[in-house]
Amino acid sequence: MSSRVFLSGIEVEGLHGARPGEKDAAQPFVVDLDLEINVGDDRIDATADYRVVTERVRSVVAGGSFDLIESMADAIARECLTFDRVLRATVVVHKPNAASRLGIQGVAAAVTLPDH
Repeated sequence: MSSRVFLSGIEVEGLHGARPGEKDAAQPFVVDLDLEINVGDDRIDATADYRVVTERVRSVVAGGSFDLIESMADAIARECLTFDRVLRATVVVHKPNAASRLGIQGVAAAVTLPDH
């Protein structure tokens, strides 16, 4: 059975950005996931354990350094696809500090893999 799992509001700080000074101190990022999963049966090991997925997302954001949130979203989507049962991953990365600097409600980038 194919199922979709949504994980929203994964908060993590990281050193990312293309503007001078953005990588000098950690800033907040928020990640939303829409995962299409091939669920085998009614057992945790027959799906993608969302606790482990969340930990991996946090490790990508906290452990890497990206200029663009588009690149970060791509890296997170690729990490999600390393789970055997994940067929497709849509990742949205929000950058709250950029939004507040611009006086708008949100700045985000989305990537879907595989993209066919």
